[in-house]
Amino acid sequence: MKKAFRIGAVALAVLAVGLIYALFAVQSHIKPLPPAAQDVLLPAAVLRQGARGGEVKEVQRRLKQWGYYTGAVDGIYGSRTREAVKKFQKKNNLTADGIVGLATFRALGMNASAAVLEKEYNVTGGSSGVSDYTSTDLYLIAKTIHAEGRGEPYVGQVAIGAVILNRVKSSDFPNTVAGVIYQKGAFTAVDDGQINLEPNDTAYSAAQDALNGWDPSYGCLYYYNPAVATSSWIFDRQTVTVIGKHVFAI
Repeated sequence: MKKAFRIGAVALAVLAVGLIYALFAVQSHIKPLPPAAQDVLLPAAVLRQGARGGEVKEVQRRLKQWGYYTGAVDGIYGSRTREAVKKFQKKNNLTADGIVGLATFRALGMNASAAVLEKEYNVTGGSSGVSDYTSTDLYLIAKTIHAEGRGEPYVGQVAIGAVILNRVKSSDFPNTVAGVIYQKGAFTAVDDGQINLEPNDTAYSAAQDALNGWDPSYGCLYYYNPAVATSSWIFDRQTVTVIGKHVFAI
């Protein structure tokens, strides 16, 4: 009986050693994922420190235009670009990780880059909405931006366009761009005829950025210049942000 027990114990020990050896042999042949493959596991994380190319250059250009970045627009994603991205993300209520992914591309108004990611990662959680609007909508928004906000900082002009689009989405306003802009008493530029001025390139760019999803107003439905506003009720609206001479409110 004791002899059989000893034989059984030896057999178990041999089996255990064999299993350990087999596991070691398998693990020794498993290579870690290369960095590029690891990146794929991070949802929509495509631009980070160390990246280079035209997309990086466009990110830098936009961040520099909006005052987040002061370095060279060289297409090299260095530490200064990363810090600028983090500042932009924090300002736009995004995860401030310094990585330009789907949400950050959308906030930057880089709709083409966002569309590529949506297709690559099969993202279905919404889109920038730019396809819902027409060239006529772009033109009308640009006209309004030019009439109401020429001379204002670029980010403020984008915010005017964003307010128009926020109104389109709100049940309290008409559900078309034209309906919002030409709603009676809604915009001073319509009342005084400045809406008929031809928009400049800056106004077109600001309108396009707004259509691409950038909203520096953070969802506001109103804006006004306190120095010239004549409707007392507007001062009772909750202020969200101030850009240039305009107060943006909800």
